[in-house]
Amino acid sequence: RAVDILASKLILNLNEPNAIGNTEWIKPQKYIGVWWEMHVGYGTWNYADTTNLKLKDTDWNNLKPNGKHSANTARVKRYIDFAAEHGFPGVLVEGWDIGWEDWWGKWKEEVFDFVTPYPDFDVQELKRYAASKNVKLIMHHETSASATNYERRMDEAFRFMKENGYDAVKTGYVGRIIPRGEHHDGQWMVNHYIHVAEKTAQNKIMLDAHEPVRPTGLHRTYPNWLACEAARGNEYNAWSIGNAPEHETILPFTRLMGGPMDYTPGIFEIKMSYYDKNKKERVHTTLAKQLALYLTMYSPLQMAADLPESYEKYLDAFQFIEDVAVDWDDSKYLLAEPGDYLAVARKAKGKDDWFVGAITDENARTLNIPLSFLDDNTDYIATIYADAPDADWDKNPMAYVILKKMVGSKASLKLSLAPGGGTAVSFKKATEEEMQNLK
Repeated sequence: RAVDILASKLILNLNEPNAIGNTEWIKPQKYIGVWWEMHVGYGTWNYADTTNLKLKDTDWNNLKPNGKHSANTARVKRYIDFAAEHGFPGVLVEGWDIGWEDWWGKWKEEVFDFVTPYPDFDVQELKRYAASKNVKLIMHHETSASATNYERRMDEAFRFMKENGYDAVKTGYVGRIIPRGEHHDGQWMVNHYIHVAEKTAQNKIMLDAHEPVRPTGLHRTYPNWLACEAARGNEYNAWSIGNAPEHETILPFTRLMGGPMDYTPGIFEIKMSYYDKNKKERVHTTLAKQLALYLTMYSPLQMAADLPESYEKYLDAFQFIEDVAVDWDDSKYLLAEPGDYLAVARKAKGKDDWFVGAITDENARTLNIPLSFLDDNTDYIATIYADAPDADWDKNPMAYVILKKMVGSKASLKLSLAPGGGTAVSFKKATEEEMQNLK
């Protein structure tokens, strides 16, 4: 059965057990970040529009700023404020460090040094401000695919992180690999990725690798390696023909069998024409499906990928992202067919709360979900984030409804999924007052 494939731990268990010792410092978490706004053209990674710069010889303070640089102190504080208000422990910041003017397509050996901020990014002030809000900044190390440059500078980069309060890093390898002649999926790079996992573990740093080799269960051996990309994530929807509606119903049977994926779900502003009327690109799901992906695309490191301004328009739907867990005591795959649909239930670690995510491909369908995973003789409040009756990934993607009902383990939920749609459900044990109100 398809659900048995999804539940299999075979690939994971073929790997060596934990090789890094104590893991109490590893914290599964949700995060937001200065990231999506650059993909959609709201801002830029680069501070200036000048190109062909030399890392060592450029006077970065005298470059003419382009006025669109996203990773500036004020903008990052906006994200920190939003994270603190909504209970997110982490804020990723991309584009903070010098070098982005030449990061893409140049095949240069030295693009980044991983420690020098742009003039408008105040490391010490943001360290202070984040700490005052009980938020941690997440480091970003884009290597521009120059793995040799990264290896030379890695010790200094990790020392900088620890000195400035960072305990997680997202790495990137966009472009053609250096050393020349090597490839992302070749043995040299496999060894490099493992080396990074080992070095981050030695420094008690959690790792999220983008543009990596496809994972094969090594997160068992290196538990600090929380997530990888290694497939077409949500970002492809911002600047290409995008991911087809069935894409997310396939990945759990392929890419995710090897380990957690940082898919970056949670995009609410579905059409890129919102940012530029000439843009045709768009996300190929409904808004409700973006919520369901937090269950179907497993990762102990989950991003709420959209802009704070997008979430503030739909705070009722955003409540699910606030509530959903990322660390689980139990997972039950309920219904699945590769390329068609998937439904999974997960129990939050150390809590009584359950969550369900159900998604479909381009076809509308109705799924009947038995609730036998809930505790017997117990009433739960089910909060259902569903596609509206007229929702459609193509014609009406942002139409959703939120319903509440009281349920128990002997009941079932009938979920109506729109074309390219989904449903997300949270289950919490009902209080006496809630039971009276919903009777």
